[in-house]
Amino acid sequence: MAERKKSGLISHGVAAQNRKARYDYTIKETIEAGIVLKGPEVKSLRAGRATLNEAWAGERDGEMYLFNCYIPEWQGGVLSRFETRAPRKLLLKHKQINHLLGAVARQGQTLIPLDIHFNERGRAKVLLGLAEGRSKADKRHAIAERDWQRDRARLMRERG
Repeated sequence: MAERKKSGLISHGVAAQNRKARYDYTIKETIEAGIVLKGPEVKSLRAGRATLNEAWAGERDGEMYLFNCYIPEWQGGVLSRFETRAPRKLLLKHKQINHLLGAVARQGQTLIPLDIHFNERGRAKVLLGLAEGRSKADKRHAIAERDWQRDRARLMRERG
């Protein structure tokens, strides 16, 4: 899944994942965005200690930000003080920002961070999903569909 160095840090791969997002929302579109981080925040992400469960993306002063993303303080040094739930700026082009804000305003969709990962160059990226909320019936249908796919795969494996 994620490659790890001997020190236990992630060189590239998924650092944090919002698993509940795909259950609670129907993801219509995904966009990868860069994220502005400080040094100790990157170290905490590489250690795989971030949480995206209650995070969301939104606009502030014409820029896109990631709100309520929890990145714990790095325990390695004295100079690692930062706010753990601070809004973090997302790096997107103006055309992408306008597209996302238009979809949120017109269609009532939500911007949900699906995961934070490191690309091949070692840069932290956020995968944003343009999503619509699901009702309880939709969630039950998704569970039934997933169970059926799993059972069907088992049957196919058994039959050869």
